[in-house]
Amino acid sequence: MLLNRVESALMNNPVRAAIQRRFEARRLLRMGGPMRGGRALEIGCGRGVGTELILDVFGAQAVDAFDLDPRMVALARRRLRERAPRVRQWVGDASAIAAPDARYDAVFDFGIVHHVPDWRRALAEVHRVLKPGGRFYAEEVLAAFILHPVTRRLLEHPLEDRFDEDAFAAGLEAAGLVPVATDRLWRGFAWFVADKPRSAAAG
Repeated sequence: MLLNRVESALMNNPVRAAIQRRFEARRLLRMGGPMRGGRALEIGCGRGVGTELILDVFGAQAVDAFDLDPRMVALARRRLRERAPRVRQWVGDASAIAAPDARYDAVFDFGIVHHVPDWRRALAEVHRVLKPGGRFYAEEVLAAFILHPVTRRLLEHPLEDRFDEDAFAAGLEAAGLVPVATDRLWRGFAWFVADKPRSAAAG
């Protein structure tokens, strides 16, 4: 689901980028550790800030990234043009990721899965594209925030079958991922790190 004008403005500005870099990414790094090389995937890349963090903070060697909004992909390509040998972007959908099975050492979700109507399918796709032993880093917005009257008035999200912290963790497990760390801010925001077992099949 595409962001509306209000949320697009909230998500694409220098203040948001600073919060993502100084607080959110560091929390995920403490929980899940660095990559130290390897290839990562970012789902919902926006204008490319997350891809920069995956390279600079988490230490990925290369990053593939996609977004449902062609305008965001164009902005990300422009922002990351000097890193072109190490990054690739395309227009795509988290519920049908255009990548081979077992392609990535890590997948990153900086607050995207709650925008996907069939979020369980998106988690199944994360499992599919992760290598056995790969790691999923997720920062997510929970139902308590999405369903709040003020949020519903200003922003647009799918409203059916939204998840809280426990439901998202259960969704990870149902997809074949093993949660290894969880943290929460209030009732509305949470961070998750989960692994694909080394013995797991790709799909």
